[in-house]
This record gives sequence, structure tokens and C-alpha cells, in this order.
Amino acid sequence: MIEFSQFTLDNGLQVIVHTDTQVNTFVLNVLYDVGSRDEHPDKTGFAHLFEHLMFGGSKHISAFDEPLQRAGGENNAFTSPDITNYYITIPAQNKETAFWLESDRMLSLSFDPKVLEVQRQVVIEEFKQRYLNQPYGDVWLKLRPLAYTQHGYRWPTIGKEIRHIENATLQDVKDFFYTYYVPSNAYLVLAGNITLEEAKRLSEKWFGPIPGGKKPVRNIPIEPKQTTARFLETSGNVPLDALYKTYPMCGKNDAAYYATDCLSDIVGRGKSSLLYQQLVQEKKYFNSIQAYVMGSIDPGLLVIDGKLNKGVSLSDGDNAIQTLLEDIMTNGIGEKEISKAKNQAESTLVFGEVEILNRAMNLAFAAVTGNPESVNQEAEKIQNITSSEVNSIAKEIFQKENCSTLWYKATNSI
Repeated sequence: MIEFSQFTLDNGLQVIVHTDTQVNTFVLNVLYDVGSRDEHPDKTGFAHLFEHLMFGGSKHISAFDEPLQRAGGENNAFTSPDITNYYITIPAQNKETAFWLESDRMLSLSFDPKVLEVQRQVVIEEFKQRYLNQPYGDVWLKLRPLAYTQHGYRWPTIGKEIRHIENATLQDVKDFFYTYYVPSNAYLVLAGNITLEEAKRLSEKWFGPIPGGKKPVRNIPIEPKQTTARFLETSGNVPLDALYKTYPMCGKNDAAYYATDCLSDIVGRGKSSLLYQQLVQEKKYFNSIQAYVMGSIDPGLLVIDGKLNKGVSLSDGDNAIQTLLEDIMTNGIGEKEISKAKNQAESTLVFGEVEILNRAMNLAFAAVTGNPESVNQEAEKIQNITSSEVNSIAKEIFQKENCSTLWYKATNSI
């Protein structure tokens, strides 16, 4: 149970406070309700670019990291298709340093052309290293537009192509900032050694004067139901042939989400999963294989991916997966396996909440999905999963026409 209080400043900034006096640290987490799904198809990669720009200096502070490090703090950030999240961990006695730093860059970036150029080159280099020059790095550049035809999930957070970042102007940057980086589009979570009274005082002092702006209206195209199987074959200088299969599924807030997640765990989480036991251990078709859900807010994907052993064809590997899935649809999954997966999921949830930073980020994500109290309902939702629900979802999801398949053929050994 994560106990918390919440209040909203006059400028629309929603604040959540989780007090834990047993720790000597303080976490300030700011989540902006913007991710790569919100980008224009011709200007992608901006949410991720902003993650970098936010560390390049703000209105009154030229260097973000230096004063934070002097106060003993650490910080980082991440971008997903749904959100952009920034966090600071700092000794509790220096917590006001975190308020000062984070509020100044919410107020305004420096908009220094030199900073834009530096971070542009950093992101371009990241694009090349992680997506173009790394084995299997371009998988999601190919798989996302195969699995999605309309929704903003059809490109990765890095963007569809390098030129979108290369062509970004300072005006583009300003427009993006003043559209999405406003208090009315943000969630501030304060966790650790801080009282509610102190949280209210410091939030009002540092974030209260910032103009609220207008919460942007989201207008993302709805992805149409997939009715035909999709297929793409590609090749690259990779060690082993690889196989990727995606299946459209519900979003994070849907009632069926936890049962679908449970299904993915049974099928492909760890060495006790069905895929690993049958296709790695027994038949030795695959060197490694896994299944997982993307965990997205809008309807997402259940993914199966594996690397095949040398001498096993992509066709044979694909057929082996399909045979296993058809057996699941025909004969179902037993109560014992489902119970095991549920207990494993709940254990992961409990251990994940040991760290104060994880609690803060979980509260922030729950808030952006509409209900911060949902962090305390997950364990119950997991244990309420029924075998009939899991098996019904399996029959629905694993239909051939609901699948997008990517064969990644190794052209050379590396």
C-alpha cells in the first residue's frame, strides 16, 4: 500500500505527496503528459529530443547538473510513446534544490541555439548507434509501422528518420515546449522524507508562479482493428536469424489488461515459460525466446521475439511458435500455471515498490492514466484473474489474422 495525498495548484499542476520518514532521501518526479504518440508524422522524435534539451540550461540556470551534484543529488529522464518523465533523487535536507532546478526548467528553457545544435547531434548519434549500427537495432523501425497503420505508436520514440531531427528549428522547439511543458499538462510527485505541509509550501513557492497554460487536446488517430495477417522479411549483419510476432491487445486501463499480461508471462516470461521449455529446452529451435506486453496506455501489442539456433529455418521456427499457440487456443492453460504466473507478477510488484523512486514513478504514471489510487489496486487485479479469462483472451489474441510477423535474416556471422 502506497499512502499519498494530493492537491492541485492554481495553475493546474497536480501534486501527489508520498511521505516516508524512514528514508533520508527525497524524490521529485515530474511527468509530462506527452510522448512520441503525440508527434506529427512529419516531425517525429521531438519528445525524445526534449528529454535531452531539458538538461541544456533553463531560464535562470545555465547548467542543470552542477548545482544538483553539489547538493548530493542525481537525476535522469526517459521518454516513452506515452509520457516523458524526469526525476531527481537528493538527500532530504537539500530537497529545495530539487524544487528550484525543476521549477526553473518548467518555467522556460534557455532556448539557446547552441544547446539545440549540441543536443541535435547527440540524438542523431544515438539514432545511428542504437538503431542503425547495432545488431537488430532497426527492428522497431520496421516492426512498428508493420503493426500500426494509423496510430502514433507506428514510430519509435527516437523518431521515424534522422532528417526529422536534422530539420528541427528553434521555433519548432519553442512551439513544442509551450504546448506540452506547461503545469496544466504535468504531474508532480514528491516522495520520501517530506511532510504534506512542507510539500504544499515548497510547491506553491517554486511552481505556483509558473503560468498554467492550456492542457493540449489529444487527437491521435484510432488504430483500426487488424483483420489480415501481415508479414515482412528483412536482413542484416546479425549473429542469428530472428523472429518477431506482434498481436494487438488492449490498453493499460482496459479491464482485460492484467489477464493479457498474465498470458504473456505464461507464454514467454523466463525459463519456466511455455515457449522456453518447448522451443529452447526440448526442440532446441531457438537460442532465446520471450513474450511480453508493451504496457501502453492506448491499445498496444503482445510481442513474441526469439533468436533461432543456426541450422533452423525461420519458417520452421515460425511454424513451431504457431503450433504452440494453437495448442493453447485448443486445450487452454491450466489453473496451476495461471496461479504461478499471478504469484510471480504480484511478487515483482511488491519488490518493485521497495525503492522510493519506483513508488514515485508508479504514482506519476497512475495519475496520468486517470487514477493515482490504481497503484494500490494492482495486486488485487492480478489475483482476480481467472483461468477462463486468460484462455478466452488467448483464443482472441492468437488468431493468425491478428498477427504481424517480421523475419530478420542473418546475412553474415558477426
